[in-house]
Amino acid sequence: MTTPDHQPPPPDASRPESRDRIYRSSAGIAGGVLLLAIVAWLGIDALVSGHGRTPWLALAAMILVIPLVSAFTLRPAVYANEDRLRVRNPFRVIVVPWSAIATLRSGYSNEVVTTDGTKYQLWAIPVSLRSRKRAAKRQTRGRTAAADSAGRVTPAAPARAQADRAMDDLRELAEAHPATEGAQGAVSVRWAYEVMGPALAGAVVLAILLAVG
Repeated sequence: MTTPDHQPPPPDASRPESRDRIYRSSAGIAGGVLLLAIVAWLGIDALVSGHGRTPWLALAAMILVIPLVSAFTLRPAVYANEDRLRVRNPFRVIVVPWSAIATLRSGYSNEVVTTDGTKYQLWAIPVSLRSRKRAAKRQTRGRTAAADSAGRVTPAAPARAQADRAMDDLRELAEAHPATEGAQGAVSVRWAYEVMGPALAGAVVLAILLAVG
């Protein structure tokens, strides 16, 4: 009696997508929450206690201002995994595979530069010159040295600002994964109509109300 051959199952060709690392500005989020609270407080007060055209003007202003404040404070984020960099800016979402990145540049702003020379700013990782100065001062004050057995001196690791540490992480990913299969492809850009639409509607209504007097 023959027994059937037990063939091992074919390997799964699909590779699970790696989890995203998420980078956001805590200061931007805090400022956005505060601004939205002020706008809501003033707007609701005008809606409740205003007279004549005031409630309508307040409503139109809120429809215009709330999406814009959210776009520039709460919305920006950078998502990075082993395949690509996804940049969510106030009015656009840019997806850049690692193979399409020429460099990640830091100056007065943090930017990703693609192989065709196009630059995209990373709104979620703002450069703070004050943070860099604080990091440099911490390094100067806390610089320690430990002598090893041979008498040599090993300096402490340099202090880095939070935004610079985030850019270091992204550069490591860009250097480690440019040739992987999932990191190939073209750059894609999508406009954030979910932000632009309400803001434009609020601006149009506000302009009409102001025009008609």
